[in-house]
Amino acid sequence: MSKRRCTHAGSWYSAHGATLSEELDTWLDKVPDSIRDVGNLPQPEARAIIAPHAGYAYSGPAAAWAYKSLDLSKAKRIFLLGPSHHFYLPDCALSQCTHYSTPLGDLLVDTKIVTELHKTGKFGKMSKSVDEDEHSLEMHLPYIFKVLSKNFPSNELPPLVPILVGNTNPAKEREYGDILAPYLEDESNVFIVSSDFCHWGLRFSYTYYLPAANSAPSEGVNLRSRDKPTGSTIYDSIERIDRLAMSSIESGSHDTFINNLQGTGNTICGRHPIGIVMCALENLKRALKLNSLTTDFKFIRYERSSQCKEVSDSSVSYASAFARVECEDVAAQFEDDMGTKPRVPAAGHDHASTMGHAS
Repeated sequence: MSKRRCTHAGSWYSAHGATLSEELDTWLDKVPDSIRDVGNLPQPEARAIIAPHAGYAYSGPAAAWAYKSLDLSKAKRIFLLGPSHHFYLPDCALSQCTHYSTPLGDLLVDTKIVTELHKTGKFGKMSKSVDEDEHSLEMHLPYIFKVLSKNFPSNELPPLVPILVGNTNPAKEREYGDILAPYLEDESNVFIVSSDFCHWGLRFSYTYYLPAANSAPSEGVNLRSRDKPTGSTIYDSIERIDRLAMSSIESGSHDTFINNLQGTGNTICGRHPIGIVMCALENLKRALKLNSLTTDFKFIRYERSSQCKEVSDSSVSYASAFARVECEDVAAQFEDDMGTKPRVPAAGHDHASTMGHAS
């Protein structure tokens, strides 16, 4: 047995199990049971979410919105995708651990699926030190343990499939999306995407500014330390930059998302795992003829660590979203209407032949 330690407990979040459990319950309880234009939470078939990974004092309340949206009624496995912050990767890497520790208890790693993915030849392996240094995966573990424990007996919690995502280009993201699409199609699999949004400020080397509410994404300027913008406030500009990115994700088009990032340079640290899951969703649309109403991400919460008023200020943005994935129902409808049931290949085949506060 190889166990990944919860190395950020005691600094980024509480290492005391009872305290941590109470904090998580408090944040989840503060999320309304129903949201206008969304409906009741959890959302039926909401099997994919985007949620932040900063210190819980900053992003814990925002992350609760995504986790309360999550439908775990059929869950047998949790795929967790997070960006690599400290170790350069050109592709994706899998954990070599069998257990992930949290102050609430341990989570098992689904070593069978990890082995299956590794056999595609497209995934590397994380060393234990890389695994334990990375916070983008760890910051989700207490929330995962908490929501699973509300739905399953303590000895029957669904296992994890942790995937560390490197600096993938759009073509690589499509390739990984094709590999993961059959798993996303399986209603027993849940996908959690770890990402913060805009990291703004001189310390992040990102000071892009849109001077007006109707400014096109490409009409911005990079503020210098002595600049004093006279148009929109800096914090309003940051929100517009983020809203444009969220809208591009909600479009369901990976190309639209990439174009948005190229236009504004938004420093979304989880842009690559987001891109991979968007590509997996697009794969299912192509294979199952799904429409955007049932599969695209919908953002339901947006927060920031602070409001920037001067160029010397800084902030990190946090956003939560869910996507409903109803593959079987739509496929069954096509079977009724057309006498055939289109499918992507089922999980388990040889996939190599298929398609602190700031992070």
